[in-house]
Amino acid sequence: MQLRRTFASVAVVGAGPAGATAARTLARAGVHVKLIDRSAFPRNKPCGGGISFRVFRRFGYLASALERIPTHAVGRLHLEGPSGESTVVESDGPVALMIRRLDFDALLVSLAVEAGAELVTGADIVQASMDADGVVLRARDGRRFDAPVVIAADGVHSVVARRLGLNPGWPRRSVALDMMEETPRTMLRDVDPSSLWVAYGYQPIGSRRVGAGDPRGGPAARDGKRVAEGYAYVFPKRDHVNVGIGYVLSHYRDSIDRAPYDLQREFIDELSARGVVTGESIRGNFTPFLIPVGGPLGQPGRGRVLLAGDAGGFVNAFTAEGIYYAMVSGDLAAHAVLATPDRSAGQLARRYRRSWKREIGGELRDSVLIQRYLFANRDRMARIIGNARRHERTTRIILEYAGGDRSYSSLRRRLLTRYPQLAFRLMWEGAKHFATVGSS
Repeated sequence: MQLRRTFASVAVVGAGPAGATAARTLARAGVHVKLIDRSAFPRNKPCGGGISFRVFRRFGYLASALERIPTHAVGRLHLEGPSGESTVVESDGPVALMIRRLDFDALLVSLAVEAGAELVTGADIVQASMDADGVVLRARDGRRFDAPVVIAADGVHSVVARRLGLNPGWPRRSVALDMMEETPRTMLRDVDPSSLWVAYGYQPIGSRRVGAGDPRGGPAARDGKRVAEGYAYVFPKRDHVNVGIGYVLSHYRDSIDRAPYDLQREFIDELSARGVVTGESIRGNFTPFLIPVGGPLGQPGRGRVLLAGDAGGFVNAFTAEGIYYAMVSGDLAAHAVLATPDRSAGQLARRYRRSWKREIGGELRDSVLIQRYLFANRDRMARIIGNARRHERTTRIILEYAGGDRSYSSLRRRLLTRYPQLAFRLMWEGAKHFATVGSS
């Protein structure tokens, strides 16, 4: 009965975590799914490769599936601020799982295929059109794909979103340039593979303090108090290490005077001198890429097309974590399709919007506000990092959330009680956000 009411077939463009998860959900419900990607799997994908352990609560089947690939669990975080302040936070158990996207994405694709999805590789979608009856996709090699519904999970540069006018382009303020290399431990080694090493507001050696003497930055910028809008990290894998540095694109273009690989090489040299890593940067393993960090699009769906993963902007703006949100958005897009009668395609995008706003909309919105609040003043950043050590209960709640043992709403209540200025800012900015959305 369900299949006669809902769409009998769906095309999913992009076989990363969002697309593969959507395809698996649909295929398990009996829908015929074409999972379309320009690459063959396994394939390399630049990414930090960290997932919070709450993924297992949301996607229970992953626990056994991940036994097929190399993984590395960590429960320790070394956190640094822009002025050198640092703290180490430890959990009683693992809170983050480190994977290589080469392995992880291939695993998710295999799960979708095992569920019944049809994988189509080597199809680089370059055109998309939509009318009242369906969607037409055209690949670079001339192949045509017709479907009544499309879930577009084709990344930050989504061709489907661009061709259909769902996203004419990300503002520079809404994307980050991540410069990363993934290298075997035999060549570049992290000294402490039990820890995630993360620095916020990382300032390259020899560069001037952000905003000093820059009249465009406002009072805080003129005082040199603003934080470099970016991050740096060392993520341990089982047999590899990922080292990266990233900046909001507008900040990188306005304030950083180094080419991406020069910046990366200098960063690894600094880490080596400090004893955080041993070894040197390897140019062949370096890959810069863009991450959307401005929050989800206001309308990541229209008509018969839904956007998931990076294509829809489903990334945490402060931590830059995207894998979990990609999988959640892909699953929610699939369930929106399953819940929408084929004669009511006009309800599809609204149903999807309600579901992602309910499950992850609040935390993604807050992540943008927190990012902008903390990067605006280095003293705020320093206080947050210092308090991680002094306020053990608050820190433990954050770790419980990352590990899947606490809801975001309870985490939010605790943080806003501890930091009332942040509470006021989130309420004020949130009110403006909803007023804007409501009038659009």
